[in-house]
Amino acid sequence: MKCAIQMNFLETAEGLRLEERAPTVGGIIKLFLSGSGQTVCLGGPELPCYKIAYFHDVTSRVAFSEALEACKMDGGSLLSIESHAEQKDIENLGGGGGIADGDFWIGLTRVDGVDQTETGSSFVFCSQRYRWTDGSLATFRNWYFDEPSCGGEACVVMYHQPTALHGLGGAYLYQWNDDRCNMKHNFICKYQPGTNSQSASPSLDTHGGRATGEQEILNPKSTDPNAICGI
Repeated sequence: MKCAIQMNFLETAEGLRLEERAPTVGGIIKLFLSGSGQTVCLGGPELPCYKIAYFHDVTSRVAFSEALEACKMDGGSLLSIESHAEQKDIENLGGGGGIADGDFWIGLTRVDGVDQTETGSSFVFCSQRYRWTDGSLATFRNWYFDEPSCGGEACVVMYHQPTALHGLGGAYLYQWNDDRCNMKHNFICKYQPGTNSQSASPSLDTHGGRATGEQEILNPKSTDPNAICGI
């Protein structure tokens, strides 16, 4: 298993200090834009890049609209997942396992908003109302069993609850669930080919295992208790 050093996510020393001060949402977004997240590229220049915003302190997590704005300000968009292959890429970003429980906002939302209850035969129709916020027309979906539940839940998270007991759909890992848009979660940004993240940290090509800058960011043998493994 490869372990990404602390700067790969938002748990930097700066981030921990902010958490001790009960940071504002604006402070969290500034931290994200400061370069404390690592942009990760999974292939050649024709493929998108990604940045994971993971907060160990649950009080630092953000609502859907705040995640959307943070990605936009950084030159990207909240994650769209357009194929089964891209879904697997996201699951494998950090090498697998290691991050504690905490779901991730992705850029999928229901176009009719939150004030409509869907039951019975309208369930299937409801599931077709979800659209990507970056304008992608991709129809790929990875819903957890019996999701989306719709009703007042109009924004979508990707489950990451490795310690939770399994449900009818198996482990709560990487499948999607609709949630209330004001709930607080981690998030993932996506950067289209030719679009550079506005933050200063170098990008990582996972095939080479080394950042485009001088700093090596993969450390499989790290014993640092602050290191984070996978997503």
